[in-house]
Amino acid sequence: MELVRCPDCGGRLQGQIPDLSCAACARRFAGNADYLVLHPGVTFAEQTKYLDDALHADARHEHVTPPLLSAKIRNDMLRSFLKLHPGDRCIDLGCGSGRTLVWNADSGADLVGIDVSPYFAREACDRIDLVLGDLRRLPFADGAFTKGCALDVVEHVSREGLVEVLREASRVMAPGGAVFVYSHVRKNSWIAGGLKTVNRVAAWLERRGLIDLARERLRKSDHLNPLADIPDLERVVQKAGFRVARIRYYTPLVGGVVENLLVRLGEHWLATRAAARAAAQGRGIDANDAAREARTSAKAWAKQGTAVRAALLAVTGIMKLDILLFGRVRSGPFFALLVKDDGSTPA
Repeated sequence: MELVRCPDCGGRLQGQIPDLSCAACARRFAGNADYLVLHPGVTFAEQTKYLDDALHADARHEHVTPPLLSAKIRNDMLRSFLKLHPGDRCIDLGCGSGRTLVWNADSGADLVGIDVSPYFAREACDRIDLVLGDLRRLPFADGAFTKGCALDVVEHVSREGLVEVLREASRVMAPGGAVFVYSHVRKNSWIAGGLKTVNRVAAWLERRGLIDLARERLRKSDHLNPLADIPDLERVVQKAGFRVARIRYYTPLVGGVVENLLVRLGEHWLATRAAARAAAQGRGIDANDAAREARTSAKAWAKQGTAVRAALLAVTGIMKLDILLFGRVRSGPFFALLVKDDGSTPA
């Protein structure tokens, strides 16, 4: 409550949750037991597919499992770049289910997540301060945070939207603050040829009914990819008051084989098995229910300290070869640390 502000006029909020109002413009905000609802009054024409119920039909967002495979790689890079400590105030811009915040709750930093979509995990609702709002009108005070992150966000907004998001991120970031970003630019390197081959194999497997990529296509259907290349990234962030202090590249060749092929095959097998089990029990089950049961089973295995989890951690280690071997080859996907100018005069 010390950090939040009215997304329309910037005024302080007064009252008690869930009955809040702006002390300046008197706008009232709807209450919720799990998160603050602070959408701006303006309606944006540009909306993300993550608001669609269909994208969340398999309920993968409902519970947080330990980070594994590419999720662990991204989280490990966040920890390496951002280095969260007690005393930091960190905002996750476009936090999704809130799983990244849950994974980093042990840092001792004060963590806040904001997303336009209300599909938060139960663990995030229980442990993290969450806000339902829009990144183009952040409902927070100027300089409220010392650090931030935005994973898989930039590619979902237009050029105009990206400028608004970055300017708002700069506004709520304290001087010298840093934001960790994972996204991609349109210009790729020769390495991407290997990933394209993996994706062609995945498409071939789907045509034969061995995997299902429908939800993945829906997830990427609103990718606008506003950044042309890395110099373009540098120009855009500089206009918002940031500089690219550190960058590494991540074209997942090994990761593509693991997640685009092997994991998809495993998911399809588990869903098929769930459907067959339901039929044997005489109960009807649709594709979404089968996918939900399959994912629930997979998450249960991953949470247990079993050989399955140990094997997945080992595979994750192998997947890190993509960064070790190609992390300095300029390509489309990247991890970057954006630092806000502290206002000091260079010597």
